[in-house]
Amino acid sequence: MILFVNTSLSEAGRTVLRQQLPNLIKAVYKHELPEADRRTAFQSANLLLGNPPADWFTPVPPNLHFWQLDSAGFDGYASVKVPCPVANMGDFFAWPSAETIVGGVLAFYRHIHELAQLQAKQQWVGTSIRYRLDLVRHKRVVILGAGAIGQAVRQMLAGFDCQIQLLARTDPSAQLHTVADLREALPQTDLVINCLPGSATGFFTATLIAAMKPGSVYANVGRGSTTDEPALIAALQSGHLAGAVLDVTEVEPLPTESLLWAMPNVILTQHSAGGQPNEEAGKVAQFLRNLTRFLNHEPLENQIELARGY
Repeated sequence: MILFVNTSLSEAGRTVLRQQLPNLIKAVYKHELPEADRRTAFQSANLLLGNPPADWFTPVPPNLHFWQLDSAGFDGYASVKVPCPVANMGDFFAWPSAETIVGGVLAFYRHIHELAQLQAKQQWVGTSIRYRLDLVRHKRVVILGAGAIGQAVRQMLAGFDCQIQLLARTDPSAQLHTVADLREALPQTDLVINCLPGSATGFFTATLIAAMKPGSVYANVGRGSTTDEPALIAALQSGHLAGAVLDVTEVEPLPTESLLWAMPNVILTQHSAGGQPNEEAGKVAQFLRNLTRFLNHEPLENQIELARGY
């Protein structure tokens, strides 16, 4: 059997994978092949690790039996149809993503981003900033999405005695289930944290941004495509929103001409939220666990349906 490894692994990661693969499986690493040979090698795959370009699946490799994504998100593959089980990384990235967005929100309210810039300039103005600081404690928060990241964010913010509502269509733990519910809650909400997947493209519209409480804060660790970015920028410029913490943007990398780069009330964390120690080893371990399950005809961890978005 041929395993095509699209994931870029270090030599140490490739060694671990080679050592633990069953003898019947040969690993072919995309990044060890000349660029001209990569797509041909992909077509010979029986097993797949990683996230190749969606257009490589035209046609689908004829003998593909199992595909392990190396990400939690997979909205870029909604139109891909493969006749084999597919699994993602599940909640592997949930806690680091939650820590980044909560850390960014804390930094915004406590002006850590401004203080860091002043430190670089060796400029001491502590007293004037002191009286502009705000607290996360007791904030009224709406979390968009009740998945693993949303639940982790809720658990963290509970320690600040925040009043938290979750938005999810069907999750019984959520307090809000419809756009109408959300629109009614927004005028009394201090902080909105978006944890929605890419399947919710365009969800947070200009209308919802306009319904937010004046002086409130918007944070996004889901997908940039879920937010009307021009409307968000306009609300930040006008002062309707106090600020934003964005791990994701509509276009990534963020274009140099984007106004978001220079806005003092915006913190950009550059889609780094999933980062954590031993991330590569975690991806390899997840694949090997699911490979064993697949070979033993057992249910996979985090099996998903591409077209349905979950």
